[in-house]
Amino acid sequence: MALLSSADMARWEEDGYLLVENLLSPEETELLQRTCRADAALSQAAMDVRDASGRKTNLSLWNDPGDDLYGLISRSERVVNRMEQMLGDEVYHYHSKLSAKEPKVGGAWEWHQDYGYWYQNGCLLPTMASVFIAIDPATKENGCMQVLRGSHQMGRIDHHFSGEQTGADLERVELARQKFELVYCEMAAGTGLFFHGNLLHRSDPNLSDDPRWGLICCYNTRSNDPVIPHHHPGYRPLSKVPDSALLEWQPAEQHQQRVFLKQTEDKTTRVTADQTEA
Repeated sequence: MALLSSADMARWEEDGYLLVENLLSPEETELLQRTCRADAALSQAAMDVRDASGRKTNLSLWNDPGDDLYGLISRSERVVNRMEQMLGDEVYHYHSKLSAKEPKVGGAWEWHQDYGYWYQNGCLLPTMASVFIAIDPATKENGCMQVLRGSHQMGRIDHHFSGEQTGADLERVELARQKFELVYCEMAAGTGLFFHGNLLHRSDPNLSDDPRWGLICCYNTRSNDPVIPHHHPGYRPLSKVPDSALLEWQPAEQHQQRVFLKQTEDKTTRVTADQTEA
């Protein structure tokens, strides 16, 4: 089912991102907020990823979408059908993560392209995208995502290591900033930001009194099955669920225990860094 209009698709192709307000209803957003903040396993699995100044973002990462609330969101028709329309192919769940920037201490993310990492994983084509779903309001003050509108058209650029992150080549980023408009993607809670794997994006540290949590679901296309084994999965058919499944979910029905990636298993940035140092 096509959820995007021709105007939506034109903006996606030109800009490399699309904001969808009320991707989650107020009731669904409140359920997600309540669930993730009470999820001890989520917080226990979080990795501390530090920026160049030493500030940290807490990142919990998993491959299998599962059948809990996070998995139902990533498998929901409203998300998956949009992704398939944007990428022009069947998609599968590549991985998801919960990114938590806590008040005053939440770190920045350097300019980067997600495909700058994923190419190292053996994904030969940039037919990949993500959706950032705002759990809290995302503002300039608490470190909302910034994008260079249309920068996905540049293709993949080189990435280098900085702090505990791998960022895009700064010389090329500066040239891109002269050509492409910088957009601060401020978002109400429940808004979804769909963005292409080659879109340059970053975020500032959270210096506010408010948290900035987001659920990020990442997808690859069936025709872009990775050519080398790595820490994220190859093609596996994705079982979509109706949008109604979110509010029908009950924690007592959570039979599958989520398996999180450990920091030593998340080799994406380390592989890129090793190649940069070579």
